[in-house]
Amino acid sequence: MTSTVPTVTKSVTVNASAERAFTVFTEKFFTWWPKTHHIGKADLADAVIEPRVGGRWYERGTDGAECEWGTVLAYDPPNRVVLSWHLQGDWSYDPDLAKASEVEVLFIAETDSRTRVELVHRHLERHDMAEKAAAGVGAEGGWGGILADYAAAVG
Repeated sequence: MTSTVPTVTKSVTVNASAERAFTVFTEKFFTWWPKTHHIGKADLADAVIEPRVGGRWYERGTDGAECEWGTVLAYDPPNRVVLSWHLQGDWSYDPDLAKASEVEVLFIAETDSRTRVELVHRHLERHDMAEKAAAGVGAEGGWGGILADYAAAVG
């Protein structure tokens, strides 16, 4: 049986080396992540991708509370990072890996100072309210707009 929930694919080209593009995406994640995109009760104080396989992908609120988003599944600087996404269609967190999708980000050097960043959010059919999850991450306020913010931060 094939899924009717589409994979969300977005890309952006940035004027930076693959190394810089990867570093801004991972180590400087909070500098470009939309401050309105959080699941905690308090305002967003930090958003973190821990730089290793098995690392956490999470937010920290201004109240100090941490909310998990997922786990780092692959960390291969400056080529790619793969993250599990445990946020369901209602934006609640479910730790069950069977209900998690994956976000893979590839950093493809076109020249020494130009990189194509390709994001693929797959396995959305695993989520509760899968269609709603796919619609949210596929909307302009989802990965399309978020990658535009990222591109602006890379410079």
